[in-house]
Amino acid sequence: MASPLPVRNGVNATRLHLPRTGSWDTVAQYLLERFGHVDPEGILRRFDEGEIVGLGGVPLNRQTPMGEHEFIWYYRSLPVETPIPFDARILHQDEHLLVVDKPHFLPTTPGGKFIQESALVRLRNQTGIDDLVPMHRLDRATAGVILFAVNPETRGAYQMLFERREIAKRYKAVVALAPGEGLETGVVLQANGEHNQVRTADELRALLAGMPMTYENRMSKVKGQLRSIVEDGEPNAQTLINVQAIGRSAGFHAGTEVALMDLEPHSGKTHQLRIHLASLGLGIVNDAFYPRLWDLAPDDYDRPLQLLAHTISFTDPLTGTPRSFSSAQRLREAPAA
Repeated sequence: MASPLPVRNGVNATRLHLPRTGSWDTVAQYLLERFGHVDPEGILRRFDEGEIVGLGGVPLNRQTPMGEHEFIWYYRSLPVETPIPFDARILHQDEHLLVVDKPHFLPTTPGGKFIQESALVRLRNQTGIDDLVPMHRLDRATAGVILFAVNPETRGAYQMLFERREIAKRYKAVVALAPGEGLETGVVLQANGEHNQVRTADELRALLAGMPMTYENRMSKVKGQLRSIVEDGEPNAQTLINVQAIGRSAGFHAGTEVALMDLEPHSGKTHQLRIHLASLGLGIVNDAFYPRLWDLAPDDYDRPLQLLAHTISFTDPLTGTPRSFSSAQRLREAPAA
């Protein structure tokens, strides 16, 4: 259902489904009961200024009765945001696609306390393309390549590539092979979040010596919970894992023995790569979720999650030509060249 309100400052209007029955005589009464604890004067002001509309852009007022509209649209009040000091770099742009190299810490889409400070909103404001839509997402903590659709008329052709799993993705990650401050070296993520098993340094090196390997397990994500969980049962997530290089970190953990991993996911479960490496005792450096959930803390820009969506490849559905885009970023904890 198309919004009757245009994109404003890079942000779509919010759509709200109104209940069919209830104790409210007017839409204003319903909104004040549901959201009035936040800004009751602001809600009434929006009615007075015609900023709350129904289908077709019909403005509502304080007396609009419940039952007259099933859906309403309005612009959210934007929070005061702390600027994220990293920019998304445009790798490619044409009439159908925009390809971006997203930095760590920047969300792909707006949500919560990150609205203007999201890749989508920044790019809409930067390019003036209000129809810009991400074809897939990266976690806020993960850096790397993202595809955005530019043209609504051809967007579906690219979406089908993802639905048919005709997109090849390659990631890079850094894992620690020796203990150190803030490192979960050797800690194995087990079913239901247990983590009481620890692999020794010799066991980790033996594991790397046997690569490449295909790792698979069963995972699920419960809405509202931060982490995905590993379950017993038929596998539904699979990753090809290989080691690219072993050496010493030159980053925050300078001097620590680390390995640069090459990862090819064959499925797309939430946090799949982070869980698969942690399940081997090779948790990604600076991962605050796996194998153990860290205490909530402000972003530490010196210690980004060492996971990078490095390359994305596909056959263009419009031209039939092979296309491939790679990140120009380098993981700072990767072995020194």
